[in-house]
Amino acid sequence: MTRKVKVEVGSGNIFADLGLPDAENHFLKAQILSELYRLVNERTLTQAQVGKRIGISQPEVSRMFKGHFHEYSVERLMEFLTSFDRDVEIVVRPHKKTGRAGRITFNPIPA
Repeated sequence: MTRKVKVEVGSGNIFADLGLPDAENHFLKAQILSELYRLVNERTLTQAQVGKRIGISQPEVSRMFKGHFHEYSVERLMEFLTSFDRDVEIVVRPHKKTGRAGRITFNPIPA
């Protein structure tokens, strides 16, 4: 027996697709956290070493990497990135579609 599976194309933001409030902010935080996680793995650091570097405890690092990052602001997460020898640059430019709200994007540049 063959079953039909309904497939929907996502928006690119899982938080928006799930209908969560403040989806853009959650998505930005997740992208920053993904880059932090990549840097930690690249440098083969322990969670304790990461915590010491960014100023939080090992259990907090563990929770953060498991997706519990709601307690951290975007600004704090950006500070975490700077602790890993990364510059964070904010660029403001006109949105392509006038009359519509702009958006925030995250574009990590490989070292």
